[in-house]
Amino acid sequence: GEGGAGTFSDGKLTTGIKDSRCRFVFQEFVSHGAPEDILTNAKPHIGTDKLKETVKAIREEIISLGGTILFETQLTNIIVANSFIHGVTVKDKYGKERDIETDALILSIGHSARDTIEMLYGKGINMMQKPFSVGARIEHPQEYINSVQYGDFKNHPKLKAADYKLACHPPHGRGAYTFCMCPGGTVVCASSQKGGVVTNGMSEYARDKENANSAILVGVEPADFPTEHPLSGFQLQREIEEKAFRLGGSDYSAPATLVGDFLKGQKSTKLGSVKPSFTTGVTMGDISEVLPQKVVNTMRDALVQMDKKLKGFAMDEAVLTAPETRSSSPVRILRDEFYQTNIRGLYPCGEGAGYAGGIVSAAVDGVKCAEAVLSDET
Repeated sequence: GEGGAGTFSDGKLTTGIKDSRCRFVFQEFVSHGAPEDILTNAKPHIGTDKLKETVKAIREEIISLGGTILFETQLTNIIVANSFIHGVTVKDKYGKERDIETDALILSIGHSARDTIEMLYGKGINMMQKPFSVGARIEHPQEYINSVQYGDFKNHPKLKAADYKLACHPPHGRGAYTFCMCPGGTVVCASSQKGGVVTNGMSEYARDKENANSAILVGVEPADFPTEHPLSGFQLQREIEEKAFRLGGSDYSAPATLVGDFLKGQKSTKLGSVKPSFTTGVTMGDISEVLPQKVVNTMRDALVQMDKKLKGFAMDEAVLTAPETRSSSPVRILRDEFYQTNIRGLYPCGEGAGYAGGIVSAAVDGVKCAEAVLSDET
């Protein structure tokens, strides 16, 4: 789709990187229709509804400048000679393939383009395993989050839907944290392969839906991967996503468990006061059957610890919808100081290549790769 999965995300622009290019990225968004308040807000947010139009405007400018956009087109091969890129092979929706000549290819492929990464590995591109995180989406009533965060001011007209950011780091063990918190948002199906279920979260600009949601994630290290193969992280993701598909009923419903039941280690049979927003529906059950046991144990400890920081976070009737497996890429495509792989002229970029963890950091990495291409051309 246009803009990849990020177009249908929350459009949050918070980032931990310190790079002067961030300002350029924000200004580009605004010049293509994003709300101007992202230039000044401490927690800038475009919103899924506005982000789609912003990305469309960027595409229209690319075309006006002479660029070509190939929708419904798959990259199936890279043409290499003497360790230099000479072109690519692409396939359209009718299955027709053609070659495109190029001596510079920026790979902004996203962290779910498994088929492309597997093809590149088969062509001898150097890669390595990379840590990532696994967990589930947790949903509470937004009214509750507002009440806890704002107190007596919870209904003040100038206050927007409240958010939170929580983390816990046990002295001996894995850390857990909330990620991509979506005030007044929706939990959505982000499956990209047949027979697998994946969750994600999004909010429109108004953030006015009934529930608040966020991922609650636990770090997974390469030592936890099934094998030492560079792409083994994909295997772990697939195993979790396929288990979720089966537990959800094999119809792209997601398995869900009430927090109270999850903490007790038991299956949920019915919903409580919190109505899950997952777009393709949920099937009540035990999400611990889907996630690695180490992740389950850490999530249980984290819920108790996080409840001490945000009272009621572990409320019995809050809903956990699983799994969240795509917070970042489980592989890194290796590149040098010139942003190129062992195949010269090939520039791996952004989240899918393992060099970014969000919209802004991915955009900044794209700018760096573009600068590297231009520098190499001069």
